Amino acid sequence: MNKKINSIMLVDDNPHDNFFHERAILQYNPAIKVFKMESAMDALDYLKTHSGDTQLEPDIIFLDINMPYMNGWEFLEEYKKLDERLQKRFIIVMLSTSEHPSEKEMAANHGVIADFITKPLTKEILEGIESRFFGDALT
Repeated sequence: MNKKINSIMLVDDNPHDNFFHERAILQYNPAIKVFKMESAMDALDYLKTHSGDTQLEPDIIFLDINMPYMNGWEFLEEYKKLDERLQKRFIIVMLSTSEHPSEKEMAANHGVIADFITKPLTKEILEGIESRFFGDALT
């Protein structure tokens, strides 16, 4: 039996993007639990606090690049400091408005990032991610 997406964390300082992306996720599959974090620091704290609780851990983290205080790249540097077992539990996808080739190249060479996607998040993107990372577990 293939695994499926049970939960997704959105890390984006823009509440409108979080709202839109949550709607897209729930339209794709209303059973997916969505955790919305409006700062990278809150996301890191959440991951540390809920480590080991599979009901509260996300399967996928959609991470924005441009955020105040701690941007997506800085989040990833702190993420790499987490316990290695914890790091391996999550699929991190950069979700950004940027289409700059240098950022896509940085993401591809980062080692922690599974994919780089340009906003907005859509049903088709979710289908592709679920198919790619979770096998044939389409809803």
